[in-house]
Amino acid sequence: MARSEDKTKHDVSAATGVNAPAAPSAAGDIARFLGEVRAMAPARAGVGRGRLAFALDATASREPTWALACEIQADMFAAAAAHGGLDMQIVYYRGMDECRASPFVGDGATLRRLMGRIACEGGLTQIHRVLGHLEREAERCGLKAAVFVGDALEEDADALHAAAGQLALRGVRLFMFQEGDDRRVERTFRALAKLTGGAYCRFDARAGHHLRALLSAVAAYAAGGRPALEARGDAGARQLLLALGGS
Repeated sequence: MARSEDKTKHDVSAATGVNAPAAPSAAGDIARFLGEVRAMAPARAGVGRGRLAFALDATASREPTWALACEIQADMFAAAAAHGGLDMQIVYYRGMDECRASPFVGDGATLRRLMGRIACEGGLTQIHRVLGHLEREAERCGLKAAVFVGDALEEDADALHAAAGQLALRGVRLFMFQEGDDRRVERTFRALAKLTGGAYCRFDARAGHHLRALLSAVAAYAAGGRPALEARGDAGARQLLLALGGS
């Protein structure tokens, strides 16, 4: 069994560019997630299709928002459909050293099923690893937009700023969504969004419609750029346009 598990970790690391954990926990959850990943064919981005990496903190405090994010997937794909469509990748971290990513997929039902395999688990933030993965995806497939949803920060802000600078050089915009009102988290999330020409927004998971509107607006942006946001005209699109400013 140990040899089989080691091979699985190597396979997913090579496939996604996110380092496999040295000591994975919740082995059943991981096995189900990896089983889904192996069964999925990578999405083929056609002309006009956008690509979006959707990264979430899956530590214990995030469980309610993780469930909400699972429900929002279909809305994000629907919002992008009118602007050429969207291929989306889920990236998550949890525990002390687990950070994983799926292939890009082209429909909300598949991504929701994949997310449903993951249970949140206590641990520390690993935002730097997420940003490193996004940089590799930008080089590999031309990724230009990424969402991050979280409520905490336990890493060096300067190191995150440097990583965001590398994303900016590759044209990747970060859309940073903060749950809660921790001022240190806000300062860093705002800085990461500003460095990449993206946007920062705060939300309350108890008002799920707010996050739903914002994420749907980001999906439309990933598929059709600013014209897609301007065409929507809803509250989420207006807030995102305001956060983007003149960028």
